Amino acid sequence: MKTKDPLQEELDDEVLQELVLEAQREALEKAAAEKNIRRTYRPFPKWIFWIMAMTLAISTFSIMFQIYSIPAIEFLKTSSTLSKNLHIAEYKKSIVIVATGDSKGTGYSISDDGTILTNYHVIEGNKSVLVSFPKGERFTATVTKTFPSIDMAVINVNGEDLPHLTLADETHFYDHEPITIIGNPLSFSGIANQGNTIDYIQLPDWENPVVMIKAPVYRGNSGSPVINENGEVIGTIFATLDEKSHGKVGLFIPIDLYYDAMENL
Repeated sequence: MKTKDPLQEELDDEVLQELVLEAQREALEKAAAEKNIRRTYRPFPKWIFWIMAMTLAISTFSIMFQIYSIPAIEFLKTSSTLSKNLHIAEYKKSIVIVATGDSKGTGYSISDDGTILTNYHVIEGNKSVLVSFPKGERFTATVTKTFPSIDMAVINVNGEDLPHLTLADETHFYDHEPITIIGNPLSFSGIANQGNTIDYIQLPDWENPVVMIKAPVYRGNSGSPVINENGEVIGTIFATLDEKSHGKVGLFIPIDLYYDAMENL
């Protein structure tokens, strides 16, 4: 996703909800103000005002809907609610923006000294990237390990006492187990959402199976951690798929594949 400022500060979730309505409010307030001014000098038919107001509203929302679909608006509301949970609020501290020259994705810290996991396709072609933590800490990170066959990469920053997530010992889940994903979809940062696991699926061009989840996954979620009920990361989001039985699903790389890749270095 191209952005003018890939390291934008994380917006408060309640503020995010207001973004999609702000333009309409401003347009209507401006129209109302113009109406009052004109009424002072000469009569102005009410029906013309309402046509103007409706035109402005439709125009505003036409632009907004090109940027934010209805499901996207809903995930902002959901994130705002989830972020009030103390555990999820704590997880969010470890979610970073990984930015290259003209794009951004998600990564997550797994150590207090600056080890971060993300997707290979997020950093592909770069030896260093920019990383931003939610509290505003910004680093130039070095790409230290890449695993293209499983779309994973390890990047490192020089940090101390950084927040980090705990990796599960293995990818284990039961049918429809609730999971949490946190990432930077579309033009937003630190968005939390929930879903549930479905099952493993074997992709045609992959040696190992990956896992399907039913959850809102959008552009920019690449590199988002999948967190289980115990607060442990069991995998990393990397794609979506239109699956004939389940419709649109998110796909994540099991943490087992990351462990195997590290052992085979």
